[in-house]
Amino acid sequence: MSKTYIISGAGSGIGRAISQKLSTIGNTCILLGRNETNLQQTLSTLHKGDHQIIIADIRSKESLQTAFERLSNTTINGIIANSGIGGENKWGDNDRWDEIIDTNLTGTYNFVNTFLPLLRKAEDTKQILITSSVLARLGVPNYAAYCASKAGLLGLMRSWASQFASENILVNAICPGWVDTDMAQQGLQGIADSIGITKQEFYGIAMQSVPLRRMSQPEEIADLVAYLLNQSSITGQAIDINCGAVMNS
Repeated sequence: MSKTYIISGAGSGIGRAISQKLSTIGNTCILLGRNETNLQQTLSTLHKGDHQIIIADIRSKESLQTAFERLSNTTINGIIANSGIGGENKWGDNDRWDEIIDTNLTGTYNFVNTFLPLLRKAEDTKQILITSSVLARLGVPNYAAYCASKAGLLGLMRSWASQFASENILVNAICPGWVDTDMAQQGLQGIADSIGITKQEFYGIAMQSVPLRRMSQPEEIADLVAYLLNQSSITGQAIDINCGAVMNS
């Protein structure tokens, strides 16, 4: 039976791959993000269905409320909180701490709570799925905001899993490592530039801490998400999908 999912950060990377996977198996996708062009590109790749895009900024409760009002007559079966930003932050005038925390952690809190009433209307098992990161478990220099935000998502997930269990709402998180997305490629380039080597040279260094010596593909992450959305006994869990990187922590 077809289900309806709202996916934040659906305009690129993991969010796009999740949307493609869910549409392939017959579900309806509501694509939410800030960049209409990117969302339209994702929409154009989906299997036929009653999909739609919603322009909203998860950092803004007002923006999300406007989106909610557009969907107020909709019932959704799952909320996929995938939006996030990466990169370094350093103490000082240009510190990105607030930007990263406001997007990754507070934005996820805003997004899920805004659309929770639509999820509660669904029958049977309902799902909340959060994209965290292997860096919720590991530390990287100058990534304090990113690591803290992704670790905070795991605490948020566990609290919600306990809180919503009586409503048959399952809440889980995934912890990807390096995934071959534009954001990852930009991250590789940024770190390589900061230490004065090429991106390919840094890629070799980065993969030394990954037992399988490779990045995951977005489609692999989407396959795991599809599985978690189609089960009724896993909740409150952070599932690692990072080519074994967490084993070296």
